[in-house]
Amino acid sequence: MSNPRPDDVLALEPLTAAAFAAFGDVIEPASARQVYAVNDGTAQRFHDLARVDTGTGDGHPLISIFRAEPRTLPMPLRCVERHPLGSQAFVPLSRTPFIVVVTADPHTRPRAFLSQNGQGVNYHRGTWHHPLIALEQVSDFLVIDRGGPGDNCEEVALRHRWMLPGAGELLLPPAA
Repeated sequence: MSNPRPDDVLALEPLTAAAFAAFGDVIEPASARQVYAVNDGTAQRFHDLARVDTGTGDGHPLISIFRAEPRTLPMPLRCVERHPLGSQAFVPLSRTPFIVVVTADPHTRPRAFLSQNGQGVNYHRGTWHHPLIALEQVSDFLVIDRGGPGDNCEEVALRHRWMLPGAGELLLPPAA
């Protein structure tokens, strides 16, 4: 692949609840709407971290595990997908970081987020996102999405070839 133009390389932003709010929820203890003791005081419940949306009709929540091969950076982005009938959550089952790429429209510049410390995401219904981008090692993710009738996955090829930077490049500082 030829060298990308600097404008084609996406900066990796830290994954924060505020920065990601337009696209979905960040799943981490800091996002809890309530925290309280459970199991006779031997555990804490970080409550209501994300809204599972199964739409209307015959949809139901599905819980699955995805095992993702690590990607090599730099990496061109070729497609995005969305789920028009319900939300989709990815919770890593390790503390290995992964990259989240989202966009309001598949023909506009996407945003790229780097997860940290076991953070997960819940994409709002209809949010365009790149398929899972695991880093460093084969990684398992708990996935919660919608099952039931209807076509709940739309994919489109990107017209523009956006690039993710090489490891350690272009990470923006946390927003103030």
